[in-house]
Amino acid sequence: MAGPWTFTLLCGLLAATLIQATLSPTAVLILGPKVIKEKLTQELKDHNATSILQQLPLLSAMREKPAGGIPVLGSLVNTVLKHIIWLKVITANILQLQVKPSANDQELLVKIPLDMVAGFNTPLVKTIVEFHMTTEAQATIRMDTSASGPTRLVLSDCATSHGSLRIQLLHKLSFLVNALAKQVMNLLVPSLPNLVKNQLCPVIEASFNGMYADLLQLVKVPISLSIDRLEFDLLYPAIKGDTIQLYLGAKLLDSQGKVTKWFNNSAASLTMPTLDNIPFSLILPESAHRLKSSIGLINEKAADKLGSTQIVKILTQDTPEFFIDQGHAKVAQLIVLEVFPSSEALRPLFTLGIEASSEAQFYTKGDQLILNLNNISSDRIQLMNSGIGWFQPDVLKNIITEIIHSILLPNQNGKLRSGVPVSLVKALGFEAAESSLTKDALVLTPASLWKPSSPVSQ
Repeated sequence: MAGPWTFTLLCGLLAATLIQATLSPTAVLILGPKVIKEKLTQELKDHNATSILQQLPLLSAMREKPAGGIPVLGSLVNTVLKHIIWLKVITANILQLQVKPSANDQELLVKIPLDMVAGFNTPLVKTIVEFHMTTEAQATIRMDTSASGPTRLVLSDCATSHGSLRIQLLHKLSFLVNALAKQVMNLLVPSLPNLVKNQLCPVIEASFNGMYADLLQLVKVPISLSIDRLEFDLLYPAIKGDTIQLYLGAKLLDSQGKVTKWFNNSAASLTMPTLDNIPFSLILPESAHRLKSSIGLINEKAADKLGSTQIVKILTQDTPEFFIDQGHAKVAQLIVLEVFPSSEALRPLFTLGIEASSEAQFYTKGDQLILNLNNISSDRIQLMNSGIGWFQPDVLKNIITEIIHSILLPNQNGKLRSGVPVSLVKALGFEAAESSLTKDALVLTPASLWKPSSPVSQ
């Protein structure tokens, strides 16, 4: 089990003034530019965007609207084109995307740099004449409130950015061929932006729609809370600065799937923290409010110092220890937890050392041995450093346990979900294994019949 693990919880505080008839979310998932770029880049790959670029009908586009549609130049264009046997994109790449705030409020500007090498074949020379083309597709992410349904995010206004097109001959050949290549490149200047808009932009829009749909599915993944589970639903999206913010309502369900509590009642508004260099954050205002109340029991002045955002940093020390006792597996770990009054604060209000333990459950999937941590308890809490005076840290035990249970535990289980391949299982001819605990050991046993190897031919 790799360690140490570091996780940061950015907790948004509820503002003091109640706003009547305003639906306040239980949580807000903030996605920074890095996540947006990675998700959209993957969707572009899945939608074969580079293949679309390689299939751009360059020659047809030049013939349809030669020289920008000026009739007097038609004969010149035809003279150039009759020397071209074929013209196509040979290689295409999409470089690193950029996501920035738009000049218009509550919009994001997405820039997609395109890098291509095209070539044409002509009877004038035996080799392929190649030239390098770079341009940039640009689109806007905005909120669509025009539809009859709920507000959603859409990508629109896709086109090539003004002045981004560059075409350059890669290898100079004879004077006659170089002159022909220059004419071809001049004809591509008005044709290529239209091709990108008509051929690639629909793919970019479809890729964004796929990314947005995946994000909506992501927020709906339930969070296990002992025998209950917490489920989120999107209330509405928003764009602030260079981030996408998904405001979520939540419901608590029991083991039978019955809703026992709703968390999206009308209440206060949220003051959202900035992301800085963090790729995303999940804002949990109820936890932040309870943490502030608990600190207020210790020191009211310290609680008053908490700004519109408070940061809780969680760091596990060394590698967690695994042990088996009387048929029960446990994982023990040392956790350092720091509470900062705001995102601008350089020093924490206090630092806690926590000896925590979790119940460990093993299960197998094929030849993969997978470990899952159930629950987490704060067995011992020590005050390591304090800027608000000495206090008994056990006062914070409930809220501290809640925070590490809701933030640290899911992250650790996410890292463990891929499992550990037990190569010995298949090496011995078995398809899968089963796991069980004895008094002092983890036992793996075959779960399927042994498959004899094929006979050796004589």
